[in-house]
Amino acid sequence: MDVRSQISMVFHLDKCIGCHTCSIACKNIWTDRRGAEYMWWNNVETKPGTGYPTKWEDQEIYKGGWEKNGDSVSLKGAGKLKGLKNIFHNPYMPVLEDYYVPWAYKYQDLFTAPEGDDQPTARAVSLITGEHINIQSGPNWDDDLSGTPDYARKDVNFQNLSEAEQESMFQLEQMTLHYLPRICNHCLNPACVGSCPSGALYKRGEDGIVLINQDRCRAWRMCVTACPYKKSYYNWNTGKSEKCILCYPRLESGQAPACMHSCVGRIRYLGVMLYDADKIQSVASSNDDQLLDAQMNIYLDPNDPEVIKAARENGIHDSTIKAAQNSPVYKFVKEWKIALPLHPEFRTLPNLFYVPPMLPAMASVDNGTYETTTDHLFAGIEKQRLPMKYLASLFTNGDINKVSAVMRKLLAVKIHRRDVTVGDYDKIELKKAMDTAGMDEHTANAIFRLTSLATFEERFVIPPAHREESIEMLEATADAKGETGFGFKTKPERGL
Repeated sequence: MDVRSQISMVFHLDKCIGCHTCSIACKNIWTDRRGAEYMWWNNVETKPGTGYPTKWEDQEIYKGGWEKNGDSVSLKGAGKLKGLKNIFHNPYMPVLEDYYVPWAYKYQDLFTAPEGDDQPTARAVSLITGEHINIQSGPNWDDDLSGTPDYARKDVNFQNLSEAEQESMFQLEQMTLHYLPRICNHCLNPACVGSCPSGALYKRGEDGIVLINQDRCRAWRMCVTACPYKKSYYNWNTGKSEKCILCYPRLESGQAPACMHSCVGRIRYLGVMLYDADKIQSVASSNDDQLLDAQMNIYLDPNDPEVIKAARENGIHDSTIKAAQNSPVYKFVKEWKIALPLHPEFRTLPNLFYVPPMLPAMASVDNGTYETTTDHLFAGIEKQRLPMKYLASLFTNGDINKVSAVMRKLLAVKIHRRDVTVGDYDKIELKKAMDTAGMDEHTANAIFRLTSLATFEERFVIPPAHREESIEMLEATADAKGETGFGFKTKPERGL
């Protein structure tokens, strides 16, 4: 058992209000510079919708992620051999227009335009070429446009829905949308790392964060093709690839990543998960119907004495083990089983999990009376406007039973809290809902607590970085090689 630690995240989609504050916080810190104008390491999409870049989920177009190949997996459209064939032309890599052409407005024209009868305007100019452009799209161009033929109806996740099921979502009384914030998943089996010919991408041993060594990057851009979530970007100015670094300088000083710290809806949670690295290959190559369960089983119980012993033997610090025991991510993913990975069929084993969205409670009109206190305030999951097939396509590789089980738990929590705070819910119906979901009052209250009333310290359990041990390791290595702590050779003493 090769126990390792991984910084993981949970996004609670029921709480996301689509304000894009997280995106702006990330943009201002990391991608507000030349060559990164079009990059959004954190972006918020509207679902149903095509996303950013357009149709990023359709691997028939982009060939991202892994595919099962016997008892192992292989990259779909990237890698050293496949990439060599496309070295001069890569048909599976998104172009700038698939993201969007970044622009600014030439406000100076409002003041310098010659006098005339017409009203001067600030025309849009490309941030790359400086030329005037007609704006075609943007990073959140389909924001809130549920029901439109250009965006929502072209959602890749509709492939498993019949035409009748699709059309039912676009009836006025059935229309719905929810927000999907996305960052790099810092996967256990990252396709970007496996695809890089120069070995520039790597996964940090201490926390599992996936990074790109800018000195070794040679702009092959195989990582852009290989990442099925399209969270690796090419900087046209520096000639290097870039991606989300999970704000590791902030984590090392005990601070939450910028996107998480600024989140208005408080939808984000961060913590440590322990996993067995020996199982990565077998899990990634599991059959489609076993893939999700296999990923969930790779994460270990941080309270198990055997796991703790193996973790210590593998060099994991006691403070990291304690952080894993208090991790909110572990509670959502393993204890309560209400958080799911996004598109597990990509086989990258992502470490960003989502609590699926439920539609807001809606009152009904009965005999002309607007009724808000009936036992039918919360419709069953089979009556949800958002079909289970759609959610299953997003989070469970099409397994409706698994996503339905999660939704029943979330519904049971809502019903239980309604009974606690208002007390007008039928007790028989309440018990039925709780029993069906396999939920007890203690668990329901714990889920409610961490969802609605959690403090900052409860949402972000960040382990100490133990920089002193890293410095000791560098010094020990340097002494063994006759170098200084910074890798420079020490001068030998000269004799008289």
